[in-house]
Amino acid sequence: MAAAASVVVAVGTVSGLLTATGGEADDTAGPRPEVTGSAPYVPPLPARPRPAVSASATASPSPSPSRTPAKPSVPPAPKPSVRKREAAGAPEPRTVSASLYRHPASQVLDWVRANPGDPRRAVIESRIADQPAAVWFAEYDPGAITGRVRAVTSGAAAAGRVPVLVPYAIPDRDCGGASQGGAPDLAAYDGWIRDFAAGLGGGPVVVVLEPDSIALADCLSEAGRAARYASLARAGKALRAANPRAKVYFDAGHSGWHTAAKMAGALREAGAATSGDGIFTNVANFHTTAEEAAYARRVLTALGGPSHLGAVIDTSRNGNGAPAPGEWCDPAGRSLGRTPTTRTGDARIDAYLWIKLPGESDGCSGAAGEFSADYAYDLATG
Repeated sequence: MAAAASVVVAVGTVSGLLTATGGEADDTAGPRPEVTGSAPYVPPLPARPRPAVSASATASPSPSPSRTPAKPSVPPAPKPSVRKREAAGAPEPRTVSASLYRHPASQVLDWVRANPGDPRRAVIESRIADQPAAVWFAEYDPGAITGRVRAVTSGAAAAGRVPVLVPYAIPDRDCGGASQGGAPDLAAYDGWIRDFAAGLGGGPVVVVLEPDSIALADCLSEAGRAARYASLARAGKALRAANPRAKVYFDAGHSGWHTAAKMAGALREAGAATSGDGIFTNVANFHTTAEEAAYARRVLTALGGPSHLGAVIDTSRNGNGAPAPGEWCDPAGRSLGRTPTTRTGDARIDAYLWIKLPGESDGCSGAAGEFSADYAYDLATG
């Protein structure tokens, strides 16, 4: 993992999301800066299933998601053996963001390094491992979190790039579902997020604040939701106060879940318009970029607030759109979406990011949160 290097490359901002000095000019995959040193281990994440929704979900509120979502009634189709496939000797190059940071430690990079002779390696490396992706902080680890965050942000600064960080320790996380956990209470969480903020440094950074914390809050009591929203508002303020160049985005679910009006109401209660820089959508989901961009604009319009508020969209697995309703667990037939970039060409859409790491299982192609080469290869060639 990254640590501070001896020379820090200056970085700057442009309108919209942050980019490296000189702006972002997409280039082909090439060597990545190596950073010496070590940093605390960031564990793989468990699966984070989304609620099954009806085809009319965009027109009316979805039912509250179950605490323990059922597995798909028809499991994903078995993966063909790689021996039966024609291995790609020279995969097509994928553009790589010139401004976003690729953390040098991840499960997919571990697999690439450990499997030099695997016929899938070239495809997985060029289309997934070379891409910048979010770094998740899913442990409630007071006393250690500042150093863990600083290791990533200092490494990104040394490389002249912008890291994407995901704090994921809100109490009652995932409503007791597959990704349950987090801080023991909101007072503890407030302290943890302040310590998280202390590691942000002074360079540009993107913070994807607590996926599902707002869209999946219906399982809480009215008082519980109000307390959580107040804590998220404090978190946004703490992150931006610690680093004025940080961009903080709040949870807006996805286009197949809540209506834009309902989502905007919850975001307003959570202080997204005053304590953040916008919203994020589609984390770990599959809805198309066009669907998500249209939905995000509707939410932002309903939310109101400053005109600079924007949205970032998770495009890591949405290349073929959403599967059939209820198929959330490594569904077959999905593919990688647009590569991460801060140049979307779309008004109010600040970036396409890979927040869910492609190839890390929801729990069907492998253990939840673990990298599956078979699944990664299917996404890369889907």
